[in-house]
Amino acid sequence: MCAVLSSNEDLPIAQNVCFAAEVGLTGEIRPVNRIEQRISEAQKLGFEKIYISSYNLKGLDIKQFKIDVIAVSKMEDVFAKLFG
Repeated sequence: MCAVLSSNEDLPIAQNVCFAAEVGLTGEIRPVNRIEQRISEAQKLGFEKIYISSYNLKGLDIKQFKIDVIAVSKMEDVFAKLFG
């Protein structure tokens, strides 16, 4: 979704940003499995920010990661934080 919007609006997404979530038909950001592993891997690969579903925050200690974890619940939130 972000890649499509980025291309359509001619706004680049920074190379140090990644995403680990699913998008529902109404724009809600859905959680994914094994979020800790995904964040750790993104950190190892050199990403500085990762966008995840706010539902994945339950039971997750984001302070253990050196990557900036950004929790969002709607696509509007992603767009505002990413391009705003």
